[in-house]
Amino acid sequence: MASSDPLKQINLLYHFTDRRNLPSIREHGGIYPMTKLKRRSIEVVAPGGNDWSRDADGIKGMDAYVHLCFRNNHPMEYLARQGGRIGDTIFLQIHPDVLTWEGVLFTSDVANKAGVDTHTIKEARRIIDFEVLYTRTDWSDPKIQTRLQQAEKYEILVPKRIPLELIRNLPNG
Repeated sequence: MASSDPLKQINLLYHFTDRRNLPSIREHGGIYPMTKLKRRSIEVVAPGGNDWSRDADGIKGMDAYVHLCFRNNHPMEYLARQGGRIGDTIFLQIHPDVLTWEGVLFTSDVANKAGVDTHTIKEARRIIDFEVLYTRTDWSDPKIQTRLQQAEKYEILVPKRIPLELIRNLPNG
């Protein structure tokens, strides 16, 4: 019998980064929001965002969050790779326990995009397209493909450090 809480379907969330950032993530005990990295004078070797996106994050306050996605695919990763800002991408697997933390938010599109609203996790339960994310659907159907492309833009915004214990696939070394 299916759980009454649709969030229980979420087994993993993802954070994409360049593998060159992994030593710093290990050294500093996890993944931090950009504002906390700046406050602690931690330099990101290979930031995914360009100057415009970092400025947009700052203007909208999105730099105060770690950005996660629902699939190991995100249009911002593609743009960062195409722009040469990141080369060897890894999608770090994040335990969904972060969804229970106070202050975690959801956006139904890229978080720093103009006109995109933030929602509480409670509100997100009604917005997330769980069917296209977690059930077998015909991805060759253009309507399903459109829904999937939208779902791949979803973001979970975490307002604090994600500790190493909640990162399932952080390689050694």
